[in-house]
Amino acid sequence: MTTEQRNYSRIPFDADARIVASEQSWQTDLIDISLKGALVTQPGDWNAAIGDRFFLRIRLGEEVEISMEVEIAHQEDGHIGFHCHHIDVDSVSHLRRIVELNLGDETMLQRELSALGKGL
Repeated sequence: MTTEQRNYSRIPFDADARIVASEQSWQTDLIDISLKGALVTQPGDWNAAIGDRFFLRIRLGEEVEISMEVEIAHQEDGHIGFHCHHIDVDSVSHLRRIVELNLGDETMLQRELSALGKGL
């Protein structure tokens, strides 16, 4: 039995999201998010494999969204786990604020941001 150690807190977050490929897109629901990825519900017409890359767009408000380039890390039980490969400056600012508000601990946030910097 292997024990996975996460360096990033997964923040439960209910939001509308869209998985985007070059020719197609799928509406989905965000389940949780971290500084390195996201977990979403699997769309009904989904047909992709681990390692495939997409853009994930998470709607936070009328004109605010988090957009990240992601890769499928795992698919199981009607969920898709994405690993983030790239995120723009505006999106990372929004994501940082979500994590900060949900962790409620500046020390934990700084530890996660430090781990993120080492992982790049």
